[in-house]
Order: sequence, then C-alpha cells, then structure tokens
Amino acid sequence: MATTNINVTAQAYETVQNEGSALTQRSTIDFVGDGVTASDNGTKTVVNIPGAVATTNYGLFAQTALGTNITNTTTETSLIGSGVGSLSIPANFFKVGDSFVAKMCGLLSAANNETIHIRVKSDGITIADAGVFSMKLATNKYFELVMDFTVTKIGGAGVAELFTNGQYSYNHNTQGEIAGNNFALISNTVFDTTVINSLSITAEWGLAKSANSIRSQNFVLIKTY
Repeated sequence: MATTNINVTAQAYETVQNEGSALTQRSTIDFVGDGVTASDNGTKTVVNIPGAVATTNYGLFAQTALGTNITNTTTETSLIGSGVGSLSIPANFFKVGDSFVAKMCGLLSAANNETIHIRVKSDGITIADAGVFSMKLATNKYFELVMDFTVTKIGGAGVAELFTNGQYSYNHNTQGEIAGNNFALISNTVFDTTVINSLSITAEWGLAKSANSIRSQNFVLIKTY
C-alpha cells in the first residue's frame, strides 16, 4: 500500500519547565492509526499515513458566457463559450493515468428527423464522436453532453493512447421522454502528447434550417486523476 507524506505545521503547544527555569515550548500532536508515523524537524511535523492519496481533482475550465447559437447552418461550429481557466494542455505534460471529465448542457431546438453531429477534438484531432444523430421534434428544450477521458500511453502519434467515452442526451417535445446516444473511442493512431493539446467541442447540423439550433449554457472541464 502506498504511503503519502503530509506536512503538518505544529500549532498546539505545551509549556515545559527546564531545570534552569527557562521556559520553552514543544508541539503536542497525537497521531493514531495502524502504520501512522511522524517525525519532527523542528519547524514542522511530517506525518506518514499508509494508503493516503493526495487530492488530484481540480477545475481546468468553466464557461461563463453563452456559446454561439448554431442555427440555420451546416458549418461545423464550436459549442464552447468563453470562460475562465484554460482548455489547453502543454506539450509533454500528460502522464499515464491522467483522467478528465467534461460536462456541457444548453438550449436546443430541432425539426423532426433532422440530424446533428457532435465531435470532441484535441489539437484538431477527433478524440470522441457522438456520430450523426437523428433528432426528434424539439422546441426550446435542453441537451446534455458528458464525457470521460483517460490517457493510457504517452508519446507521439502512433504511440500515445487516449480512452474516451460519453453520452449525448436531450429532451424533446414528447413530455417526459429523453433521447440520446452513448459513444466511445480509443485514439491510438493520431493522438499526440508531445504537442499542445487544446480541447474543442463542435456541432454540425445536417440541414440549414432556422428550426435547428443548439447553444451551450454551462461547460466545465475537470481533472479527476
């Protein structure tokens, strides 16, 4: 079982009477648990807790403005609106096991049997593809896109490997019903960790109609491992 070092600054003290009547202070911290050890270097106490794992969850990007309203066009267009943080990972930054979650929701309308194609890209390379999906009639409804990514190998194209999976879902005009599609992809021919990887999510309608529109409202990218 792995051991994680946690630095704890001593803040609890007891007063000690020395033989020369000078007063000093020493830390008094109790540690319990099988295998827990501690050592004092004079300014802080280093605690070894077997099995403890440092927290790695943190946000990378949060959308703070509505995305572009993609309507009456067949042009592949970005769904992500402006926000805080970054969607780019520096070259050679990925490590094996790095994992991420991306979540998006927003506004949606579609004429009956219209098609939409949602793609997720890194450095312009498609790393997840929801496929060409036939829509049911939807008027001022909502969609949700949830995805997981895990880096399983690092290196150049043909060596690096990325596992992705996700789900696209939306509610349509039939009350109480949700439609959608699950998708997954193993990227091991074009994914490259030696270059800057910038995440993008796009939508593309099959036909240009004013009744077809999609727009993101919320989007967050989180590192989970």
